[in-house]
Amino acid sequence: MSAANRLLLTFCAVAVAFAAVDTYVVVLALPDMMAGAGIPVEELQRAAPIVSGFLLGYVAILPLVGRIADLRGQVPVLAMSLVVFSAGSLVTAISYDLPSMVAGRFLQGVGGGGLVPATMSLVAALYPVERRGLPLGIVSAVQEFGSVLGPLFGALVLSFTSWRGIFAINLAVGALLVLAVGLVAGPGRSSGRRRLPDLVGLLLVVVTLAAGLLTFLQPGPLQRDLTWGRLFIPYVDGGSRWVTPVGLATVAAFVLLVAWCWLRPRAVVDLRGWLAHLLAADLPGAGLLAVVLGGIVLAFATADPEVAVFSPQGPWFLAGSAVALVLLVVHLRRAEAPIVPRGVLRPVPAWGSLAVSFLVGWALIAALVDIPLFARTTTEQDSQLGAALVLLRFLAALPVGAVIGGWLLRRANAGVLTAVGMVAAGGAFLVMGQWDAHSLDSVASNVPLVVGGLGFGLALAPVNAAILATTPDDTHGLASALVVVARMIGMLVGISALTTIGLRRLYAAQEADPSLGITALGILQEQAVFRGAGVAALVAAVLAVIVLSPARTRDVDTAVALRVAG
Repeated sequence: MSAANRLLLTFCAVAVAFAAVDTYVVVLALPDMMAGAGIPVEELQRAAPIVSGFLLGYVAILPLVGRIADLRGQVPVLAMSLVVFSAGSLVTAISYDLPSMVAGRFLQGVGGGGLVPATMSLVAALYPVERRGLPLGIVSAVQEFGSVLGPLFGALVLSFTSWRGIFAINLAVGALLVLAVGLVAGPGRSSGRRRLPDLVGLLLVVVTLAAGLLTFLQPGPLQRDLTWGRLFIPYVDGGSRWVTPVGLATVAAFVLLVAWCWLRPRAVVDLRGWLAHLLAADLPGAGLLAVVLGGIVLAFATADPEVAVFSPQGPWFLAGSAVALVLLVVHLRRAEAPIVPRGVLRPVPAWGSLAVSFLVGWALIAALVDIPLFARTTTEQDSQLGAALVLLRFLAALPVGAVIGGWLLRRANAGVLTAVGMVAAGGAFLVMGQWDAHSLDSVASNVPLVVGGLGFGLALAPVNAAILATTPDDTHGLASALVVVARMIGMLVGISALTTIGLRRLYAAQEADPSLGITALGILQEQAVFRGAGVAALVAAVLAVIVLSPARTRDVDTAVALRVAG
């Protein structure tokens, strides 16, 4: 592989890691973001859309982005995903209320999620099957390493600036990565004479951004100025900032930009080309699939596990998903070119990878959420940082395991390798299920934390490799997206189900022995969650041996050329 392609993969891996950082950075910034949106701290439930908006964009749009990567090429989709991620970072950084903040987070989710399947598909295009394991392991490792850096990055930025600084940095890094990917991939896509830049389109972009920034930020000095202040006075009494002169100018500039990009050949954004690929990717089918996934996300992401597995509106969300699923199945049977091509998931390792990934996510979320909770319940009651450092022992081992798993994939069967990893993770959880109030004081507590992290990491690359080895080359973007979606859905369902199981254990113990204190009850709850996660991990191990073992991940020929059309 050429040095340019290696450099391209490096930039893609950095982008995936940074998007993963953004997934977890909100953990520490959420209270300050609530204040920025005018939400009191005691009304935490109103801030749920800030989290669920990102997840909705990440999960629901992912299959469509993956399919477009198959049709248009990985590099254009990577670049556009970075542009959308950067735009979402900008909107979030300058947001002034909850709707604008949620819109920004949604765009970040769409852009950040699109990086993963495009990068995985890029690996499949550049490497034959027998050499894919290590690069897939590295991509998986940097993605998971982002979860380690996310809270730390948030804490570092918040130590010297506000929460808006986090997303301003995201914007800067995203813009730099767009330029880097364009420069590295550009020579491979250029042919003939170099065309002049679209100066009119670029001017409209600048005007839209400038007017939009003024609309969002409404600088005080300008508002108080007798002349410039008129730009911020609504035309209607009590009207929003969008019916002011500067707000309407933003809308007008944006409409002109869209019209120019639609009518002008070779405009700054090829709207017609992207629409053509949206339609070719089966936009109606993608819409139905987005409704199916979106309903599941909203049902579980907004749930209060102390009350129920899913939110009060959850039955309605799930009912909508069920109706959309029926319509999707009918559409997939009738469409000429459906978003999920007929037969693509028919091989056992293909659909099996999705099932295993779902169970991996189910178990993994217990570690990410309940290990620090256990620490706060026992030895780190007064230190959020101390609890995070306990989880760090697990998270630091995870990317190491991912690289090892990718390296071993050239020598071991994907099903067996996944099973070994999940048995290690399941065994670690069962040990954690026996922890008491003083277990974390012992050096021995590091063993299940490290073994569990290594186990989960070990399973990541084989699952991805199995579905890539058993699906056609022109569906690798979609296949990679579905694996990520399955894991995310597993995490959402798993945290609700496991937390509910843990709380029921708590209530049963409290009823049996009312003298138990808060610490003792909390330990019983977390023990139940760890045991439930251990069972899920062991089920994943058994299933992996059955469904992933037939995947020929070591000796099947595949595409070796990078498609960069567009």
